[in-house]
Amino acid sequence: MSYLFTSESVSEGHPDKVCDQISDALLDAFLARDPESKVACETLVTTGLVVCAGEVKTNGYVSIDDCAREVIKKIGYDKSDYQFDYKSCAVISAIHSQSSDINRGVERSVKEDQGAGDQGIMFGYASHEMNNYMPITLELSHRILRELAAIRREGKVMTYLRPDAKSQVTLQYANDGTPERIDAIVVSTQHDDFDEEEKMLAKIKNDVQNILLPRVIATLSPKIQQLFKSEYALHVNPTGKFVIGGPHGDSGVTGRKIIVDTYGGKGAHGGGAFSGKDPSKVDRSAAYAARHIAKNMVAAGVCKEVLVQLAYAIGVARPVGLYINTYGTAKVNMSDGEIAKHIEKIFPLRPYDIINRFQLKNPIYQETASYGHFGRDAYEKEVEVFYEDENTYKKGDKIFKKVTFFGWEKLDYVEKIKQEFAC
Repeated sequence: MSYLFTSESVSEGHPDKVCDQISDALLDAFLARDPESKVACETLVTTGLVVCAGEVKTNGYVSIDDCAREVIKKIGYDKSDYQFDYKSCAVISAIHSQSSDINRGVERSVKEDQGAGDQGIMFGYASHEMNNYMPITLELSHRILRELAAIRREGKVMTYLRPDAKSQVTLQYANDGTPERIDAIVVSTQHDDFDEEEKMLAKIKNDVQNILLPRVIATLSPKIQQLFKSEYALHVNPTGKFVIGGPHGDSGVTGRKIIVDTYGGKGAHGGGAFSGKDPSKVDRSAAYAARHIAKNMVAAGVCKEVLVQLAYAIGVARPVGLYINTYGTAKVNMSDGEIAKHIEKIFPLRPYDIINRFQLKNPIYQETASYGHFGRDAYEKEVEVFYEDENTYKKGDKIFKKVTFFGWEKLDYVEKIKQEFAC
C-alpha cells in the first residue's frame, strides 16, 4: 500500500530564518577577524526590534548593529510598510565573553587533542532519491522558495511579493519506498495589500501555478519531473491573505528551523541547532561530518539510504559513539555494526580533524543559514579577511583568502570507501 511523506521549507524572510542569518553573519564577521574565535550567538526579532545575545571569545571587533542591519537589508526588509526594516529597527546587543569553564574543555596545548565544545548526538543522512542525495520532499520545498526569492529580486513578474514565505511538499511513495507522484504542494507567500481579496488570491495562485512551479520543474531531472505528471492538490495562501508577515507577523528566534536546515524529517535529528555556533561546537561540525560520511557511502554504492549518528562528550576529542543504519539497503555483505567499524577506520572524527577537513574556521556560514545546510554544491570563493597568514593575499589595501563553502558536500571519500568495502 502506498504512503505519504511531507517536508517543509521557509524562505530567507521568515522571522526564524532572519535570526539564523544574523547569527551566522555575526559568526562570519568574527571569524574574518580572528579564525580562532569561539562564538555562540542567538538572535531574536520582532516588530522593529533585533536582540543579539550570546558568548564570544575573540581578538576581533565586530559592529553588531551594522552586521545585523546589512543582513536585514540583503533579505529585502527595506520598506517601512513591513513594520520591520533595516533602517529603522532597533538593534540591542547582549553579547558577552565565553565561559571559561566551557573554554577549558575545548582548547588544548596539543591542538589535535581539542575537545568537543559540548556533549550531544548528531545525525547525517543521505539517500539515492536525488542527484544531491537529499530527500525529494525537502529538496523540492527548498527549490520552490529559492525560485520565489529569485522572482522577487528580478522584479519583472509577481511584483507584489514580500520576503516572508513557506512551502510544503507531500510525496506519495509505493510500499517499497519508490517515489510515485506529487500528492500536494503548499505555497504561502507574503504579498502587498490588494483592494479586492478574492482577486488577489486568484492572481497569486495563478502566478504560482503558471510562473513559479514551471520554473522550478525546469530545474529538475526528467525522472523527478515525472512526479508532477499526475494531478496534485495545490494550496496557495490557504488563509486567503498574507500581508502581515516577517518579524512583524511573528517573532523569530535562532535555531527554530532545525528540520528545515537538515533533512525535512527524514532520518533523525539530535536536537542541536547550527546557526551562530563556531565549529568547536560539535552540534554543527559533527553534523556536517555525519552528512559527509552518509553522502559518500551512498555515492560509493555501499547502500541506497543511510543514517549516521555521532556522539560526543564535552572536552573529549574522540567520539563516544558511531552508529550506522542502512535501513536494510546495504549492498555489501555486512551488518550495519560491521559497516560502522569500517567507516570508523576511514574518517578521522576528532573535532580538530573535522574542522581541518572542511576548513571550518573561515567565514562560510551565512550562506548556510537559508534553504538548508545540505544538498548544496561545494564551491570555492574569495572572501575578505582582516588578518594575514600563509593563505591570505593582498589586493590594494585589502586582504583576501580563497575558502571552500559546503565542503562537507564533496564526494572526495568515495574511492576510499570503495577500496575499504571492495565495492
